[in-house]
Amino acid sequence: MVWFMSFAGVLWSLGGNSKFGILGWMGFWLAAIGTALISISPFFPDSEPLLNNYIPVLQQPVFFAGLFISGFGYGLTLIRALLTTIPEAPTASGEGALRLGVFLSAVAGSLALAGFLLSWLTAPALEGKAFYEAIFWGGGHTLQFQHALLMLVAWFWLASALGEAPNIEPRYVAVLFVIAALPLVAMPIIYAQWPAGSAYHVAYFARMMEAGHPLMLPLVLLAAFSLRKLWNIKSAAKSAFFASFVLFAVGGVLAYMIRGVNVVIPAHYHGSIVGITLAFMGLAYVLLGQLGFSEADGKMARMQPYVYGCGQLMHVLGLAVSGGYGVQRKVAGAEQMLTTLPQKIGMGVMGLGGTVAIVGGIMFVLVCLKAMMTPKFTSA
Repeated sequence: MVWFMSFAGVLWSLGGNSKFGILGWMGFWLAAIGTALISISPFFPDSEPLLNNYIPVLQQPVFFAGLFISGFGYGLTLIRALLTTIPEAPTASGEGALRLGVFLSAVAGSLALAGFLLSWLTAPALEGKAFYEAIFWGGGHTLQFQHALLMLVAWFWLASALGEAPNIEPRYVAVLFVIAALPLVAMPIIYAQWPAGSAYHVAYFARMMEAGHPLMLPLVLLAAFSLRKLWNIKSAAKSAFFASFVLFAVGGVLAYMIRGVNVVIPAHYHGSIVGITLAFMGLAYVLLGQLGFSEADGKMARMQPYVYGCGQLMHVLGLAVSGGYGVQRKVAGAEQMLTTLPQKIGMGVMGLGGTVAIVGGIMFVLVCLKAMMTPKFTSA
């Protein structure tokens, strides 16, 4: 959540103008302070975890302080985004179409944050995991649209940076972004009709996700056509674009293979969120040079998305195979009851893939640090 919201802040800042800068800086520092508190909270006593969906929590005061402070920071950043990213002529250029996508993602994020707040104020008298499930369910499903819209923006941005922007009128791209965001209209309707924690609230937000995300398919196909033209290019941006597309597609396919409550569910969403992460990684490489740092396009940078992506693909497929053989989600150790060879192989591949992905994540950090610490211009 912190990674996605932070990179969303980057895109909202780039997609807007220079107005209301104080909101941007306040949002940044509050998010940073909140993240620091969340990071140290496990080292305090009584850090009991609850594995509810979307934002799992530690029932510990330092964690909640960090969550509220960072949430307030993201809220200020979203307010600024809504005020500064409104496209004046979204159909006039490719840049205008992408700016519309950035604005629509800010709308999704604002609705999600409002959903979290409204659920917190109106949630029924539940305890433990059920209480936080009720708080984060509606907003969490809405927040998915923010992440997915920004991934699409990142894909088209990468394609444009690589010289293969979609061969289609920008006004049509803008229309497709609006269609992709249309399911957000259902969010306030659901909250108005069914309170947080109710059976219909849960069911209709799940339905919004299932029926709404396929509306992004035309934009996904447009990105695929751009990607098809990039096979011979050697670039960190191209590597990230390709790996992102594959992981997101795998995650999408696995969504339709979910049967019951097993580890196919995390296989689906790990594929999807890693696809988004790789898109943001690739865009980070492009932006480093534009923000005054050195270009991030050496051999390590070109290999990093493949290492990270392959590790995560192993992780996802291991989970998918294990889920097909009945391994349950959110259990560990003996509770997994790994009794058959396919179950053990699947979970073993998952663990190995996770290790490879960690290596890929470290490579990303090293590439970025090297670019940021190396002067962009050197004298002869």
